[in-house]
Amino acid sequence: MDFIHQPYVPGETIAAIATPPGEGGVAIVRISGNQAFDVAKKVFSGPVHSYKSHTAHYGQIRDLNNQFIDDVLLLVMRGPRSYTGEDTVEVQCHGGSLITRHVLEVILKAGARAARPGEFTFKAFMNGKLDLAQAEAVQSLIGAKNEYALQAAESQLKGSLSAKVLGFQERLTLIAAILEAWVDFPEEGLEFTTLEEIYQDLEAVVVDMQSLFNTFRDGKILQEGISLCLVGCPNVGKSSLMNALLDKERAIVSHFPGTTRDIVEDEIRLNGLNLRLLDTAGIRVTDELVEQEGIRRSKEAMGQADLILLVLDATKGIEEQDHFLLKEVPAAKTIVIWNKIDLPHVSLPVIAHLPYVVPLSAKQKTGLDRLRQVIDSVIWKEGPPSKEEVLITNVRHREALHLSIQAGQNVLSGLKENISPEFLSLDMRQCLAELGKIIGTNISEDILSAIFSTFCIGK
Repeated sequence: MDFIHQPYVPGETIAAIATPPGEGGVAIVRISGNQAFDVAKKVFSGPVHSYKSHTAHYGQIRDLNNQFIDDVLLLVMRGPRSYTGEDTVEVQCHGGSLITRHVLEVILKAGARAARPGEFTFKAFMNGKLDLAQAEAVQSLIGAKNEYALQAAESQLKGSLSAKVLGFQERLTLIAAILEAWVDFPEEGLEFTTLEEIYQDLEAVVVDMQSLFNTFRDGKILQEGISLCLVGCPNVGKSSLMNALLDKERAIVSHFPGTTRDIVEDEIRLNGLNLRLLDTAGIRVTDELVEQEGIRRSKEAMGQADLILLVLDATKGIEEQDHFLLKEVPAAKTIVIWNKIDLPHVSLPVIAHLPYVVPLSAKQKTGLDRLRQVIDSVIWKEGPPSKEEVLITNVRHREALHLSIQAGQNVLSGLKENISPEFLSLDMRQCLAELGKIIGTNISEDILSAIFSTFCIGK
């Protein structure tokens, strides 16, 4: 994979539209680099070089032939007091797509290069304004779909995760230094510490790293939401329940069995979280080929879902075809729904291995508040994370932390087994190196490319 930002030229002047495409009152074209003021001077009517940092100035953008383009506000930010750490100019022009492109084209002809995706944030990373975890938080902040995700991204951008990782590194570096000294001066012994103390100190760090690693489940839920799969036999009211939860007619409702042949998908917000709601084909024995494929997809969706709503018909109780589903669904992530309680129904049997049960009427929309409460309690079995808690929300961070913990555990095992300190030192270096990948102190070009290529152009 080619590195999107190579060859990196420090101070190279780039420009891009920094606001979303479309119509709007105002758009921003950003310029950053050593020649940012020179480029702006060629196209702006005022004396750009004389402006004080962090000031705004009214004027006109004109092309290199002195043809009027737009009336604008021009903001000047002198490095290193800017987002990128370099001299930066932002042009606030009228927000139409055509006029904004014209302004950018004039700036590019004046000597700036078109910015690549994420290149302004990449400059900020390279110039020490952000570490890599903070840079990734910028993208998470932009893409946040709920208040929880926004809070987590803001916390990471402020450096909460970076501070955690740096704390781990500091503690591990002291242990690594002792092991290295043990390798270099074996005849001197370890008079200033004992092997037991080294073991205890390292074990404490590994435990703390594991605690951070364990936050990934909650972090992933905040960042991505969860998938909620409705399963059940035909005609139990899955589609009616989906429509009731969405408060709109999304799925076709019919008294004929097998109406739903494929996965019907939509999104809802529940207590601040994003839920991807999946209505599946009714599961039963059938010879109809299309319905068989729908049932196969239903079982696949059930296996991949974060939560399962198993819908049963309260007017019929547990029928023979329900027993397969009752055996298949995992208890920890399944909520049993007794639907149609508005109709005359049997005494609802207790299903011992499935503790989460909600009776409701999808048609009358009664019992939905109770269902929302139960969904929330199943998602957050120990309560939602606090605003102060540092969470792992990124798969890359999770993998690096996992490898660092593994290396630390290898050292602990080696200390127990009296392994030669040369081998322990190698594992300690690996432990520190994997942590460094989170904040960018030990990162390869292909990883940088993969990270910043996911950014939008202009950020």
